Amino acid sequence: MTGKYEEICADLKAKPKRWLVTGVAGFIGSNLAERLLQLGQYVTGLDNFLTGSRDNIEYLLRDAGTDAKERFTFLEGDIRNIDTCRHAVEGVDHILHQAALGSVPRSLKDPLTTNDINITGFLNVLLAARERSDCSFTYAASSSTYGDHEALPKRESCIGMPLSPYAVTKYVDELYAHVFAQQLGFRSRGLRYFNVFGKRQDPEGAYAAVIPRWIMKALRNETIEINGDGSSSRDFCFIDNVVQANILSAMTSPAEGHEVCNIALGDRTTLLELHALIVQAVRARGFTPKADPVFRDFRAGDVRHSQADVSMASEVLGYRPAIRVGEGLRTTVDWYASHRLKS
Repeated sequence: MTGKYEEICADLKAKPKRWLVTGVAGFIGSNLAERLLQLGQYVTGLDNFLTGSRDNIEYLLRDAGTDAKERFTFLEGDIRNIDTCRHAVEGVDHILHQAALGSVPRSLKDPLTTNDINITGFLNVLLAARERSDCSFTYAASSSTYGDHEALPKRESCIGMPLSPYAVTKYVDELYAHVFAQQLGFRSRGLRYFNVFGKRQDPEGAYAAVIPRWIMKALRNETIEINGDGSSSRDFCFIDNVVQANILSAMTSPAEGHEVCNIALGDRTTLLELHALIVQAVRARGFTPKADPVFRDFRAGDVRHSQADVSMASEVLGYRPAIRVGEGLRTTVDWYASHRLKS
């Protein structure tokens, strides 16, 4: 039976729309733009390359199809500039706001820049979108908003105190979006991502996410280091599920003015289980990764366990996360082995 997502994709192919993807040179943004272009859409991408990569633009255009360049417009600019945001939203039907400065450790080291990009930048894009008034607005929220609330699974209505400056900024974004809906009548939806992974996620640097970093270490036969004893767990979500959620959100008007939905798998994987799955996937590619990890201290600002209740996204959006962790990891390992290893 055809689901809502498949029906929407078919409709988009028949009647193309104009989209803005902020943070288009980043991991999630580039995957969103690629899928939209594959669906025959017209996409404007905005990025300042602070954390995004020019390679990701090349990858997405190459993978999106032969005529993708004709339907893609790139704007190099910063969301901290309101005029840039106003220019970017001109003529678009749907906005997928992904631009942000991620990483809990980075926010602890540099809270000012995190605040400037994630709050002031967010407000600029939100204001520019509201001035347009006739476009949909979906933005990247974060599971970090749940803070020290320990109950599992995480439900949208129950949050705790933030544990990092990054978490503070993502919660403030939700508050701004709520006020814009209640006081100014501008509808929007936040998608609280839970540990997204997939192709094009940066594996290098001090603030690299755990999955791409571990995959590259395994492919290079380097030792994988685990923060803590390995029992910490996360709701890891493959990028294709997140792309599905964004497109569904853009095409589904919020009933309450402003809504927030968890976007995840609705399951938990411990770091030890994750390590075993990555080693298995790398071995299946013919590599010989080191089997045993090294354990380090727990990292400041991290929660021990996280798991989402995705029933709201299912009911409101028709969200159905089709790809499980193991399958997603195999696909991701294949991409890194093909694109990131030097011969």
